[in-house]
Amino acid sequence: QVAAASGHTVVLVDQSDEILKKSSKGIEESLKRVTKKKFADKPEAGAEFMEKTLKNLTTSTDAVAVVHSTDLVIEAIVENQEIKNELFKRLDKFAPEHTIFASNTSSLQITQLANSTTRQDRFGGLHFFNPVPMMKLVEVIKTPMTSQKTFESLVDFSKALGKSPVSCKDTPGFIVNRLLVPYMMEAVRLFERGDASKEDIDVAMKLGAGYPMGPFELLDYVGLDTSKYIIDGWHSLEPNNPLFAPSPLLDKLVEEKKLGKKTGEGFYKY
Repeated sequence: QVAAASGHTVVLVDQSDEILKKSSKGIEESLKRVTKKKFADKPEAGAEFMEKTLKNLTTSTDAVAVVHSTDLVIEAIVENQEIKNELFKRLDKFAPEHTIFASNTSSLQITQLANSTTRQDRFGGLHFFNPVPMMKLVEVIKTPMTSQKTFESLVDFSKALGKSPVSCKDTPGFIVNRLLVPYMMEAVRLFERGDASKEDIDVAMKLGAGYPMGPFELLDYVGLDTSKYIIDGWHSLEPNNPLFAPSPLLDKLVEEKKLGKKTGEGFYKY
């Protein structure tokens, strides 16, 4: 949505037409909200902006067929190393020489993903934040193999989207999640020890640290399964790091399929 709205030609690829119809509808709804805000007193300009943006956006279920004419591929599929590697390996065979590959992963190593291709120098991380139309930040990740030219292209692309890029080495969680995930896990441990209630911890961090959401609200928003997946992955990388220790309570909630907002219950009921 953001790429199309900033004048880029975008092909959105997913597994089925049904998913793509839903995505397109979601993008249209989101665009309407953006347009209403941006062109409050200029409805004609707003309609033109909507039309132009949607014209820049097409959909396909065949990634291989569309990658032939692409300058940049941004992958944002399931957080699973093998599935991501498989996709990149396949696209690598068909993408033009100059095409840059980027992953929107929040917890996997970019280097490992890049190694599934023959274009390690044209591979980097572009980590966007939810909801992308509102959030200004993009983390641009440079691996030891990413060329300076590729890195600069990714920074320029982020700026062209109207975002503020920050740069980070290929380290677990990059900047934001490397600080945020251990913080959320510490909040769970504080609650597990019985030192404070989750409600009080949330209020304390909102009013005392100025966070828009408390750690338990944030965990429920992110998804407890996603949070567990990240911490388990980091724990296997650095088993002796106490910040990456798993949480029995988090594991129990995930086992009970209480995954947060998306299932109607996590730490809180919705």
